Amino acid sequence: MQCQECGNRPATLHFTKIVGGEKTELHICETCARDKGELIPGTQSGFSIHNLLSGLMNFDPAGAGTEMKQPAVRCDTCGMTYNQFSKIGRFGCSECYKHFDERLDPLLKRVHGNTAHVGKVPKRAGGKVRTKREIDELKKEMQDRIEHEDFESAAQLRDRIKNLEKEVSGG
Repeated sequence: MQCQECGNRPATLHFTKIVGGEKTELHICETCARDKGELIPGTQSGFSIHNLLSGLMNFDPAGAGTEMKQPAVRCDTCGMTYNQFSKIGRFGCSECYKHFDERLDPLLKRVHGNTAHVGKVPKRAGGKVRTKREIDELKKEMQDRIEHEDFESAAQLRDRIKNLEKEVSGG
């Protein structure tokens, strides 16, 4: 594919922008991207995944453009602070996940929409897997209803779970 800007060089960068539900694709060469001021992944003056994570961690939900201040939390194992992590975008050791856990949940939710990885289910073999996931979700919801003493709703969920479990087992 040729660059959509100059038409001379092969397009090596492919940008997709979705604004207001409208998708626009741009296929350009590195030279034209640099001229347009687009950020180029993997180059010295470009943008890395670490910059992306760093930017997300300092995200200001109010949109005021001010960096959110984080109290000094330090990993007991490697000594890295959360502020250091937010600047370089990667942890110093595997224990950092535990030490920064409460700050990671909002970040993961913002990036992925969820804090638990659920993966994708193949369409061909996905019927039972989807049903099992629905059962798991319903069980969590039922437990929540029980904790809030909404026993009537919990009983309805229990019955729905039993029916779905019969479907899965083929009975």
